[in-house]
Amino acid sequence: MSALRSINQDDLRNHNLSVVLDTILRSVEPMTRAELARATGLTKATISLLVQILISSKVLHEADSVSVHYGRPGTSLAVSVGSFCAFGLQINTDGYGFAAVDINGDVIDEQWVDCDMEQLTANEVFDNLNNIVIDSETKARELGYVILGGALALPGVVIDGSILLASPNLGWKNLNLGRYELVKRLNVFAANEANLAAIAQIPGFATQRKNNSIMKPSDSFIYISTDIGIGGAVVRDGHVVYGENGFAGEIGHVSVSLDGPICRCGRRGCLEAFAGRRALVETARIASGCDATKIEAVNVLLERWKSGDEIVVSAVDKAVEALVSVIGSAVNLLDINTVILGGIWQRFGVGLTQRISKELTSEVLCSEAVNVRVLMSEVGGRSALLGAAQVALRRFIDKPLDYIEQSSIDE
Repeated sequence: MSALRSINQDDLRNHNLSVVLDTILRSVEPMTRAELARATGLTKATISLLVQILISSKVLHEADSVSVHYGRPGTSLAVSVGSFCAFGLQINTDGYGFAAVDINGDVIDEQWVDCDMEQLTANEVFDNLNNIVIDSETKARELGYVILGGALALPGVVIDGSILLASPNLGWKNLNLGRYELVKRLNVFAANEANLAAIAQIPGFATQRKNNSIMKPSDSFIYISTDIGIGGAVVRDGHVVYGENGFAGEIGHVSVSLDGPICRCGRRGCLEAFAGRRALVETARIASGCDATKIEAVNVLLERWKSGDEIVVSAVDKAVEALVSVIGSAVNLLDINTVILGGIWQRFGVGLTQRISKELTSEVLCSEAVNVRVLMSEVGGRSALLGAAQVALRRFIDKPLDYIEQSSIDE
């Protein structure tokens, strides 16, 4: 009976610590112990104990005193920097890299390697990625960080966080990720890059919320990842919807033309075959094959589009038309009114979102009563890397006792 009681007490304390951390991370303003008690419904005595554990373990620290409407001024609590971090990893069709992120949301180290992925095997890529991450791990530990693990963004269908079922753009399939040293050492959870990029758009998911975000932690939105190909994710009430097989939101493989070009997935007329980075560069006749995936080709595309090159403008117009069609269908199907664009299309500027919003009025049901917001990602480039780091950090937020030293709990 005593063992069962201990287990239940640990579970309850883990849950309560998680609630406190989650509440602080999702708040724009610093919170005092009294405010935490009101927000969480926990007693002041319980909050005091939990906060002491988090301060002793260097997760939180006391910040400035804040005025209150009654009683003595309270002391606000803030997330500590320099204590805990996690690694976001990504393998994409244009290279591989990592970002080490702490729970304050600061990137403490990052590296990206541009390369021709068609010339490398999966084993070579994982070995190369492992080598650069090991160096960063050493630096992080020398700075005093506890490394909480990692997560990996991949351009394909991932099941159970450990099996890459298929990645047409990489040419990999049925890949058991658990056999790689990097995955084992950092206890890496793998997921589709669009899902992880979508997580990076959710304020306070696992790092301190910034006060300038348009989005709120519980918002719903459709995220469209426009990289070499096109991926997508559905976020409902602040949670990614994965679906029964893990690939809900694969908007890039919705067909917009029954007699359109063949997509790399083998189907005909997919959105990706019109509006993906590679397809757009090739349609604009700027480059082909591997050269079409390079960032230099995108730079040329943008320059020619801005200068009014007819072939490029036509390719972009056709891609936008396909985007509008699929976004409209997704909004009608899911009844979600916010769409966030990431990747290459961010570089076309706010005029693109205004254009898509205007053209959506003819695609969305009851458009006179439905206000669809089309936004550019606030996160910027490499959203999937940051989202992967947040997924790894979230393990700590969900079960702090698994990572906090016993000495901090006993104090």
